[in-house]
Amino acid sequence: MQAPSESELLQLRLSAIRWEADGVQSFEFRDVADRALPGFLPGAHVDLHLPNGMSRSYSLCNDCAETDRYVVAVARDAKSRGGSIAMHDTLRVGQLLKVGRPRNHFPLDEEAAKSVLIAGGIGITPMWCMLQRLQALGRDWELFYAARGRQNAAFLRELRALSAQHPGRVHLHFDQEQGLFDLAPVLRALPAGAHVYCCGPLPMLEAFERLTADRPPAQVHLEYFQAKDAPAAAGGVQVELSRSKKVVTVAEGKTVLDAVLDAGIDVPYSCMEGICGSCEVVVLEGEPDHRDSVLSDQQKRSNKTMMLCCSGARSARLVLDL
Repeated sequence: MQAPSESELLQLRLSAIRWEADGVQSFEFRDVADRALPGFLPGAHVDLHLPNGMSRSYSLCNDCAETDRYVVAVARDAKSRGGSIAMHDTLRVGQLLKVGRPRNHFPLDEEAAKSVLIAGGIGITPMWCMLQRLQALGRDWELFYAARGRQNAAFLRELRALSAQHPGRVHLHFDQEQGLFDLAPVLRALPAGAHVYCCGPLPMLEAFERLTADRPPAQVHLEYFQAKDAPAAAGGVQVELSRSKKVVTVAEGKTVLDAVLDAGIDVPYSCMEGICGSCEVVVLEGEPDHRDSVLSDQQKRSNKTMMLCCSGARSARLVLDL
């Protein structure tokens, strides 16, 4: 896997691993020389470059006012592509890892009159960061958090403490006790000016998109942890790399990223699913077939950029700023 240049990466030490729930652990990273880390805002994520060569993106969940550490929480998923298993089974306190600088495709609108946060499972990670920021700002907020059971709910102790301070704002739902969580009543009750955020499993996000289709797009925010569309791999597209003076043809079963890498062009990438934004590139000509979960509908319609790892082309030819 092609990594970003060394100047773009931080060398951090894994300083603590903490049990957060059944199958969920948090991982704390600090600078090896105890220097302040680059700042971040709620919704940001970092790319962790694991010892096995994998690179995976995880949301930062600690308070963004903290400058001395990054904390991510990871659910061990035996059906994943191996990143979460490597995190849980192979990482040890004291190890050094290369970590990308924070990037944010899921920003919090700090000026909203009210923020309603909806999380499912490990989707609580960016929401916990957002909650801490909203608390610090004294903003109006409400949280709905659904998990399979109490034993699966990360940050449950902290959320219960927050609920005791602010009765009626933290709503915990456990499917094993209450049945499947129903988004519809929550979304119907939203005040007109509220901003609503959602992060969780694919069915929750698909329902969220459907149920918020009539709300102003600027007030609706969501983040995918897994791809919602299959990558474009039909092949047959010609891709001109403007700066490199090369033309490549995408073979059937390959992605544009595959073709670019096969041509010897170094480009950053990480998730390979169109959810992290690492491989975003400027489109100079042509019409992409957008398959990512990062760009907004408006950004996709503009066709100014695309994600190489999953998106293809609706036109026979693309010209990229590479």
